[in-house]
Order: sequence, then C-alpha cells, then structure tokens
Amino acid sequence: MVSKKSRSVVRANKHKKLRNRLSGTAQCPRLAVFRSNNHMYAQIIDDTAHHTLVSASTLQKDVKANLEKTNNIEAAAYLGKVIAEKAIEKGIKDVVFDRGGFIYHGKIQALADAAREAGLNF
Repeated sequence: MVSKKSRSVVRANKHKKLRNRLSGTAQCPRLAVFRSNNHMYAQIIDDTAHHTLVSASTLQKDVKANLEKTNNIEAAAYLGKVIAEKAIEKGIKDVVFDRGGFIYHGKIQALADAAREAGLNF
C-alpha cells in the first residue's frame, strides 16, 4: 500500500530545495512569503547578516483594518503593496522572490504582482 505525503511535508521539501538556490544579500535581499489557512506573512531578509529588514502580515492592525478577510487574493495583493511600500521607504528596490515552496498561483502570484506594481524588481 502506497502512503501519500501530506501537503505540508511536500511544501517543506520544495522550500528546502528552493533555499539551496536562493539567498538574499545586502544589495539584493530575499522576499520570503508564508501563508497559513488564515493569514499571510511577508518579510524581506538579508541572509548574509541573518537579519529581517522589513516585514508585514495580515495580523498587523493597520493592514487588517483595510481588509474584509485576511486569507483571500485581495488580502494577498494588499499585503504585496504594503511590503513593497515599506521596502522602498528603506531604500530596497531589488529583491529575490522566495515563494516558500508554495505553487506560484493564486495568493502567492497576487502578492508578487502587487509588489512588482508597487515598485519592487524581481
């Protein structure tokens, strides 16, 4: 009998493979995205210094106040816009996109497209 791996295990393995190829530097940090069933989280990380430069999530009061729901495509797009605005304020224009092992579709794609439209390059 063949047992099927859970989605979370498959995602974690994909993320490990991605992280072997992706790394953020001070000049071009990594935009890491994580989504749970209820919320989305995005942070821009300098991997050489092991330091988070900018972060945003749908748990923050100012972000949550502008959203009807925190786990849909509209929320992901708004979060992408917020993280891009915070990054540009700190002087970050170029990033490497780390989709966190998630399929580049739906919420992840909406966040990435909104961040690009708001001024980030990746």
